[in-house]
Amino acid sequence: MAVSKSKIAVGLAVSGIITAAFGTILVFVGPIIIDDQIVKNVEINPKNKITYSMWKDIPVPFFMSVYFFNVLNPKEILQGEKPMVEQRGPYVYREYRQKDNITFHPNNTVSYKEYRQYHFMRNMSVGNESDVVTIPNMLVLGAAVMMENMPYAVRLVMSATFKTFNEDAFLTKSVGELMWGYDSELVEFLNKYLPGMLPTTGKFGLFSEFNNSNTGLFTVFTGHDDIRKVHKVDSWNGLKKVNYWRSEQCNMINGTAGQMWPPFMTTESTLPFYSPDACRSMELIYQRSGVTQGIPVFRYVAPKTLFANGTDYPPNEGFCPCRQSGILNVSSCRHKAPVFISHPHFYNADPILRKFVIGLNPTEEEHDFFIDIHPETGVPMNVSIRLQLNLYMKKVADISQTGSISEVVMPMIWFEEKGYIEGPVLTTFYINLVVLPTLMEYMQYIFIALGILVILGAVILGLWEKRSSSERIVRCHPSSERAPLLQDTVD
Repeated sequence: MAVSKSKIAVGLAVSGIITAAFGTILVFVGPIIIDDQIVKNVEINPKNKITYSMWKDIPVPFFMSVYFFNVLNPKEILQGEKPMVEQRGPYVYREYRQKDNITFHPNNTVSYKEYRQYHFMRNMSVGNESDVVTIPNMLVLGAAVMMENMPYAVRLVMSATFKTFNEDAFLTKSVGELMWGYDSELVEFLNKYLPGMLPTTGKFGLFSEFNNSNTGLFTVFTGHDDIRKVHKVDSWNGLKKVNYWRSEQCNMINGTAGQMWPPFMTTESTLPFYSPDACRSMELIYQRSGVTQGIPVFRYVAPKTLFANGTDYPPNEGFCPCRQSGILNVSSCRHKAPVFISHPHFYNADPILRKFVIGLNPTEEEHDFFIDIHPETGVPMNVSIRLQLNLYMKKVADISQTGSISEVVMPMIWFEEKGYIEGPVLTTFYINLVVLPTLMEYMQYIFIALGILVILGAVILGLWEKRSSSERIVRCHPSSERAPLLQDTVD
């Protein structure tokens, strides 16, 4: 039996209404489903194969590029002239990070230690680790400033000690020795007779504490009970706050451990994190939106107030004693050594700092640091953290090795830690956490559009059937207007 077009039209109309209604429901329910899937995926849970593996063992290439400020005029500096430096680098190291001692706790936190290893990458570097550079000798110039207010006799003994061990104000060593340590009779002497004065008991090097070491015991929230707390630090080495600084605010341990953040970020969100290397919490701010390898991201950068002094930015008063804006005094967590950290080449710092050193040229592109993050998941796509290590040096009475050095905050090295998601990890992340949620989002509009098209088709079919029926009636029955004419003709 043939089905009439009117019944087909009714069936299509019903189908269209159901389809459009389903799409409309998805408009309201779809985002909830998507958000629920994101919540399940970003929680720190071994069952989450994607994000848990990214959290546990960083599966993407991560590199540390080191640049030395090679001193060109060490003799002239001892006579009071301005330091003249040239940048040497990068010397690039592949960085491997792995979390160990992972322990989940009943209060929805997890503790771990993250270990770091560095392997030199000759093909990415300007030279070998055997390259020789000249930098300030921290053992001499740092100790001299630390001894400035000590009694005359102590300063005299210290100067004699430096002379005995042939330690001068400037040090010429290979890149490898400066990075990972060199044998020093002075270090052995100080560790024997003044234990605890130096941060190391073995070889002395700028990064000797970093290789094959961990960043301390972190305890962070898993997000199981509240996804807004995921990755946020509950404690570090058992501490809820540190005691390096002079104010409660500056001693706070805020944000995450600096690798992932809670999901569902907006342009009003910030990126707070605690850095054991800087001994403090830092916070990045939103700069702009963009796309990285097909994935929408928010770029977060360091605010100009990050290393501002207490005069220019009162909340930073707790980090003082301060000098010019743009440098952070970290002596309180570096065995009282007169060490400062800053952006490379004193970028975003008081311009006067660059007037005392010849050879610096800061630019935003090369020396700012940023994190590109996928706002829906809180997972970084591209990271570039750049920091500079500086030594405050000056002439110190009765320590002859300091000569007539003018007071200066002297750049020694700067380094960039950089990584970005690529390859299979990027593909998996893109499909599961970008494509599928986006597809589900578009499905709601597809259903609505399809439903409307089907309803329009049903209406057109109905009108067509009605018109066809009318035409059939006309063909079967003569026109009512012709009947009277025929009757007149007969009459």
